[in-house]
Amino acid sequence: MPTVLNTLGPPSRIGGPQAEWDNPMQFVLACVSYAVGLGNVWRFPYLCQMHGGGGFLIPYMLMLVLLGVPLFYMELAIGQKMRLGSIGAWRAISPYLGGVGMASVVTSMYLCLYYNVINAWSFWYLFHSFQSILPWAECPANSNLTGPVEECERATPTQYFFYRETLDISGSIEENGGIHMGQALCLLLAWIIVYLFIVKGVKSTGKVVYFTATFPYLVLIIYLIRGVTLHGAINGVKYMFTPKMEQLAKPTTWINAATQIFFSLGLGFGSLIAFASYNQYNNNFEKQAIVVSMVNSGTSIFASIVTFSIYGFKATFNYESCLERVRLLLLNTFDLAEDTISLENVNHWIAELNRTHPEQFASLGGRLETCDLEAELDTAVEGTGLAFIVYSEAIKNMPVSQLWSVLYFIMLLLLGMGSMLGNVIAVITPLSDLKFISVLSYPVGLVCLFCLLLGLGFTTRSGNYWFTMFNDYGATFSLLFIVLIEVITVCYIYGIKRFEKDVEDMLGHRLNWYWKIMLAGVSPILLIALFIFYIVNYIQGGTPTYQAWNKELGKSVVTEYPPYAQAFIGLLLASSVCCIPLTALYTYCKKRNLASGKRERTVSTVSL
Repeated sequence: MPTVLNTLGPPSRIGGPQAEWDNPMQFVLACVSYAVGLGNVWRFPYLCQMHGGGGFLIPYMLMLVLLGVPLFYMELAIGQKMRLGSIGAWRAISPYLGGVGMASVVTSMYLCLYYNVINAWSFWYLFHSFQSILPWAECPANSNLTGPVEECERATPTQYFFYRETLDISGSIEENGGIHMGQALCLLLAWIIVYLFIVKGVKSTGKVVYFTATFPYLVLIIYLIRGVTLHGAINGVKYMFTPKMEQLAKPTTWINAATQIFFSLGLGFGSLIAFASYNQYNNNFEKQAIVVSMVNSGTSIFASIVTFSIYGFKATFNYESCLERVRLLLLNTFDLAEDTISLENVNHWIAELNRTHPEQFASLGGRLETCDLEAELDTAVEGTGLAFIVYSEAIKNMPVSQLWSVLYFIMLLLLGMGSMLGNVIAVITPLSDLKFISVLSYPVGLVCLFCLLLGLGFTTRSGNYWFTMFNDYGATFSLLFIVLIEVITVCYIYGIKRFEKDVEDMLGHRLNWYWKIMLAGVSPILLIALFIFYIVNYIQGGTPTYQAWNKELGKSVVTEYPPYAQAFIGLLLASSVCCIPLTALYTYCKKRNLASGKRERTVSTVSL
């Protein structure tokens, strides 16, 4: 992260206008800390589960080579060559393209607003992990102390703790409520830490980048060792690596592979351009682009092995719990000896008793559960549902669960904080290049304070629904458009030959055939296809919906967004993208007015 800098000039940028990384390793670790985030832990495993396990790795690796690595390389090259943030870099290429940088800043600002809320949740769970019994391990007692809370009984203890204790969620986005003070304080703590990491400079943050980039791997390794030794873990690992090749025939498999690569690497936000702007001019960004891309994808696969071992443990635990309930039901209904039925022969006895006692067996009705390990493994969960519900469900059943809970949520915090630093730098660096903010004494503090105040809206009772809206619509469309404009600009406006000369000037050699073919042909075609698919999918999807928590049912139900929320979604989709044409139009009008003014002065001079 560009907080790890040598201060060589006045503070118009973070670290001064001539600031540079202490060494190339800091730049690589900053990129790794930024790119390797929560999506590697909760998004990639979900996609593997949904699209055929090991078979999903085929389109994923192809998209990495065809789309991810070339675009990552391009952004690093632009930042290192121009030595400016996203706004300044694109304005240097063409005054009409300053809007590309502005669009990146707006998109990164949206991400800053809600992403730190996840860190606040991680703090909340971490603080609650230091208890003799984890609070999400069992349902709390009701007000009369006569039994558990009804909402918790209808759901599960982990769901209740997340939706009621953590979020205190309302029944819909239209039901507003006050700020959750616990969450607000956790969010304040998260922003204070982000501020301190960025503002202190090389002496403190030089150590932070090494920690935030490497410690999550230590936790993942510890979790891997623990995970593969859990009962039933092998079922989850087998499930992951058993390919369902028929999934490769579905277009959505390839599209999701491309979008996962695209967003996991953090393309289009401006963070990579900002990071590279602090490199030495002759830094070997080519090798670094390949290394960071491979580390990012390798982490996704590694994290998936850990996740699927936990999946296997949880699925086996639920499956065997189901078999035990069925066993007890059969023993009590048919008055059998305790050792007659075991977990291994439950299915045999179900068939046998159905054959020998059909009428008595039929009386069981809906009480007889269907236990299916494959169905348990097929249940795909992503995002907060995986990170804060499924993982918590598995952790509570582990021995010394408090230890595993503390380790897990520290890992989530470091992954989230590493990405947050990149997100904030993507806003601060280009704004610091502009004259109107460079005169401010505390631009970092002002940006952090602004994001904190707006982010408090996500800590209200309906805040999680707005969080989901920002997560679903705040970046996807705009980033596809931004990066498409970027690659077209570099290859066809700035010119691939000029870009090639710039690379040769920095690295000492020209672009090889791989970079030329990918940047000038393959990557733009894939981006156009993704962009069209997103628009078609959005139109065909009908009215946008969200998952509203129904406390009477103890589960989430699909609900349509109200009209004002749909209008806000439209604003989110258009606001950042509009920066590009509006800035170009403003620049054109400004130049036209200047030209008219010069002509008028010339005429006046001649007449005199």
